[in-house]
Amino acid sequence: MATSKKTAGSRKRKQPNLLLIGIDSLLATHMSCYGYHRQTTPHIDRFAKGGTLFENTFSPNVPTTPGYACMLSGKDVFSTQCVALRHQGPLAKGIKTLPELLRKEGYNTTCVGGSKGNVAWRGFDTYLDYKAWGDSSDGALNKAHALNEVTVPEMDRLAKSKKPFLLFLRHMDPHSPYLPPAPYDRMFYHGNPCDPKNKSMKPVFDFKPFADYFVTWMPQGITDKDYVIAQYDGAIAYMDACIQRLFQQLESLGILDDTIVVINSDHGETLYDHDCWFDHHGIYDVTLKVPLIIRYPKKVPAGKRINGYNQHMDLLPTLLELTGIKTDIKFDGQSLMPMVRGKRSSHASSFYITECTWMRKHGWRTPEWKLIHALEPDFHFKPEVELYNLVEDPDENRNLARKHPDIVALLEKQMQDHIATRTRQTGLHNPMDHQEGWAGGHGNFTSSQEAYDTLHIGDAATARKLQAKTAEKKK
Repeated sequence: MATSKKTAGSRKRKQPNLLLIGIDSLLATHMSCYGYHRQTTPHIDRFAKGGTLFENTFSPNVPTTPGYACMLSGKDVFSTQCVALRHQGPLAKGIKTLPELLRKEGYNTTCVGGSKGNVAWRGFDTYLDYKAWGDSSDGALNKAHALNEVTVPEMDRLAKSKKPFLLFLRHMDPHSPYLPPAPYDRMFYHGNPCDPKNKSMKPVFDFKPFADYFVTWMPQGITDKDYVIAQYDGAIAYMDACIQRLFQQLESLGILDDTIVVINSDHGETLYDHDCWFDHHGIYDVTLKVPLIIRYPKKVPAGKRINGYNQHMDLLPTLLELTGIKTDIKFDGQSLMPMVRGKRSSHASSFYITECTWMRKHGWRTPEWKLIHALEPDFHFKPEVELYNLVEDPDENRNLARKHPDIVALLEKQMQDHIATRTRQTGLHNPMDHQEGWAGGHGNFTSSQEAYDTLHIGDAATARKLQAKTAEKKK
């Protein structure tokens, strides 16, 4: 990444700008800078070489709402009391968010793509929306381009002010539906996605709670799972190209080196993993592990890769240290700068994990083991307790709970001890225990069959209409 030009306006700034790029549903393992075999992120890769990349960043509390609530508050879920996608009410009393803290320090703050009514994005001066959902005349969704159309003039406006700014962008391209425009739709796939000999999509469409949703955006008659995965990768590559425009804008405005630029994600994505088809539920590592890249040449070294463990709640303390802003708030997270400076190898490597998306589960992750404990039956008919050896089985395919009850008991005790400690420290209950209606007004299922019959994503009538439209175009 080239260094930016210096301008009189940028030299007068006492504090740096912040550009926080939050990419929904982005798998770190599908980014080429994280070692993916496909060149999905060439522009972000180049950007990463000018900053520091963190190899073990986790979003321990999925999905989006608790993920961003922790990221923008520096607090864990016991402090925020936010664990569910459809969180009701405000964050816990006394919580301050990044935009609220920066606004007090004289920053202009803008959120693009985050809802004003969602507690995860509370406190911005300006909220701007863009078309990230809906039908497209050519069957593609130009999400990142639509975001740029809103963001580019807003960044120009913010840069003209004498005040520093916080600009938060919520990118949606890796979030389903995966419908990148040409040529990205075929960038990583050649062949017939509807080959009748391929049966890999049969279990996907046999899963009735999601089947109608998939039919609304996947090609009629699709049989090949690799085509859908290639669309996901194509969506990342398309978004990467669009993000380059923002990097160039910062450089052209002469504020690139005066801006802390962060790339991260609220959570990962389950593609063809663990029967959680093309979504982001399940507290497996494909959902928990996320990218984190920080570029700020004045304080963050270029070309560095950090292997130490860290979590979303560590980001806000890091940004406050980089901006030089002091606060008396006692965060649950810790700044990452001691790791960057080589004074600390890692933050906590064992931690509490939660999910309130389409299943209500919690667990405990260590560098070697993963415990998952269901708080109520799930619609995948999975066992109540799952145990994985992350060293021997990093993809978490062999449940060892019955084979190692002693390890289950040990991890369960560690988890319960952590819960007891945090409830005592905060004076608040574990929010996982009182999430009424966490699944779209449903919840508290007594059986997996009840959950399977109750939960439904998508609309059957819409699916039939779209399929008929697709069939008509092919005539």
